[in-house]
Amino acid sequence: MADRRDRADGAGLHRGLAVPCFADDPADLVRLGTDAERAGFDGYFLWDHLVHSDSGEGPPIVDPWQVLAVVAARTSRIKLGTMITPVARRRPWKLAKEVTTLDLLSGGRVILGVGLGDPAHAEFGLFGEPADRRVRAELLDEGLEVLAGLWTGQLFSYEGKHFTVGPVRFSPGPVQRPRVPIWVGGVLLRSGLLARAARRVAGVRPRSGPVARAARWDGFVPIHPGRPGDRATAGEIAAARDKIAGLRGTTADFDIAVWGELDTAGRVAARLPGYRDAGATWWLESPGSRPGWLDVVRERLQHGPDVQSARAGRKTGGVRYAFSPIPTTRREIR
Repeated sequence: MADRRDRADGAGLHRGLAVPCFADDPADLVRLGTDAERAGFDGYFLWDHLVHSDSGEGPPIVDPWQVLAVVAARTSRIKLGTMITPVARRRPWKLAKEVTTLDLLSGGRVILGVGLGDPAHAEFGLFGEPADRRVRAELLDEGLEVLAGLWTGQLFSYEGKHFTVGPVRFSPGPVQRPRVPIWVGGVLLRSGLLARAARRVAGVRPRSGPVARAARWDGFVPIHPGRPGDRATAGEIAAARDKIAGLRGTTADFDIAVWGELDTAGRVAARLPGYRDAGATWWLESPGSRPGWLDVVRERLQHGPDVQSARAGRKTGGVRYAFSPIPTTRREIR
């Protein structure tokens, strides 16, 4: 359930950190998670990749779920999850068990970010998995239906184009009810391109596409490639909010997370009210994957979520910061 709580900056947005699952030593990522909670962030999320290079020779990568399990055991407040897991390359029943186990270990703090996965060849093609975008979208949609059904704790059966399940009952179920929140990540199309795409696929069911897919679940993480940090504009967030409201009837109990650049210069605070008014409920900072990103994130965590720019801090001699963690309560998704 979306929850806008008052922060010291007045924006009412949750603040999260989303970092690559790239490391020689997974303990480095565990420490980032515990430090993020200590610094006052509200969420800590890991990318979910296998190779991240079409050549087959990518950066060192560790399993995000095992890292998050250790972070869960060493924290008490911060939300945890992946941003994003390509459900199409997973067996959804195995993923259901992994997410449930993490939700139990964390006391109900998991958010599952999902999407098609990118780069397609690196994450799918190199392993003989279907890399075609349409097939991956079908696998994603069916996989989400299977996840939700297995999390009910009831006897569940499913028969689709790609998956056949049951009847089977999974126990125990996750802490959060009726399910662990599912946020859909996806690339935004410009309005003109979106309209032309809709005309080209006339006759195809209107449930396709990241915005429509997100509206069926609990949250949306829009990506705008080419902008700083792949951050969508406030206008694009507002347009997505309006479309989701039209599909769902409301955006109550729904999260929209802004995916943005790491705030190393204290420039985010001025943007937050505009994004809040556009319908955003979370602001996620991500460092990208350039060499040296780990050290940059470590430095970022020294200042907490609410960095103020050096200009604002000149009277006190530099960058100022304030910790303003949001107290958490166990929430249910309605």
